[in-house]
Amino acid sequence: MKTIKEIYKIGLGPSSSHTMGPRKAAEMFLARHSDAARMEVTLYGSLAATGKGHMTDAAIEDAIPGIKIIWKPKTFLPFHPNGMEFRAYAQDGKQIDKWQVFSIGGGELAEESQNRLASPDIYELDKMTDILKYCERTGKGYWEYVAESEGPEIWDYLAEVWKTMKAAVERGLDAEGVLPGPLNLRRKAAAYYVKATGYKDNLRTRGLVFSYALAVSEENAAGGKIVTAPTCGSCGVLPGVLYHMWKSRDFSEARILRALATAGLIGNVVKEHASISGAEVGCQGEVGVACAMAAAAASQLFGGSPAQIEYAAEMGLEHHLGMTCDPVCGMVQIPCIERNAYAAARALDANIYSTFSDGIHRVSFDKVVEVMKQTGHDLPSLYKETAEGGLAKDYKQM
Repeated sequence: MKTIKEIYKIGLGPSSSHTMGPRKAAEMFLARHSDAARMEVTLYGSLAATGKGHMTDAAIEDAIPGIKIIWKPKTFLPFHPNGMEFRAYAQDGKQIDKWQVFSIGGGELAEESQNRLASPDIYELDKMTDILKYCERTGKGYWEYVAESEGPEIWDYLAEVWKTMKAAVERGLDAEGVLPGPLNLRRKAAAYYVKATGYKDNLRTRGLVFSYALAVSEENAAGGKIVTAPTCGSCGVLPGVLYHMWKSRDFSEARILRALATAGLIGNVVKEHASISGAEVGCQGEVGVACAMAAAAASQLFGGSPAQIEYAAEMGLEHHLGMTCDPVCGMVQIPCIERNAYAAARALDANIYSTFSDGIHRVSFDKVVEVMKQTGHDLPSLYKETAEGGLAKDYKQM
């Protein structure tokens, strides 16, 4: 299992698989053929179906000005729904090279022959059941297993992640107006924050968590700087929960970073054994996984045992099983933004529920990950980020 740095990527929204991944691929191809006379790229499947709403074309053109983009939304390559093929040509029109690459979620790229274009495996254990047994045997926490596997430099990286998350919340709370795109969707974070401060106790808590998650998700939808957690489309859940814990409970930064490490481990397990790509398994792999990560982080902050933390994560993912990825007009706005806010509240509920238990339960987190993967494969493609089914069915790009 690879570094959790691949779960937490810092970059520009609105989509990790449709914006960050293609931009990175374009930059890599340009570096190989900087002397090419011209270039073109064909986008396939889900990447083409919702690429304009996800600003895929803008990301690629920003990396390679003047590149020709060909859209083939009805053609799905076997390896993954988010396929791209770059081609470079010489001055005489002869093709120099072509490169087929896939954006597999969370901003990560893969080639069919080499699977992931990423760092080597650094975790010896990659299933939560085994990691839980290790923690119970050694008395260590999940965050300590992360530190052992990653090395001490992970704390500097997570400090930058936390800094970026906080900045996204605060920018989003201060911003007002309409988000870009044809939906003319107004930002809601500032209004939710103001209304929440007028309530007491439980209602105020819910309202504040909603506002923090909305703030980050709206920043993402506007193309702002955010952290994938585990994706751009689900980037508001974990910051929403952590920012609320930090503000309301005065947790130290060290404890927040440990919670981030634990949350990253949860997301990493899912990425290793299933998927965090909405185009591959639906929104259960994005918002569902983000909810599991946030639930685990909250449970750790409130003193949960390793078993209780695993249980909180299991509930966070289990109760999102089957969630479709159906972005209206192919944009990361409806229902994505609202789902982030709701999942943040669900994560807190999962923590509370696990706190009342002893952590013992019948369905393990690993089993839910297995079921999520199979459920995702069973979902028809129109429910997996193609903007052709579900809530997106009756809306067309304007």
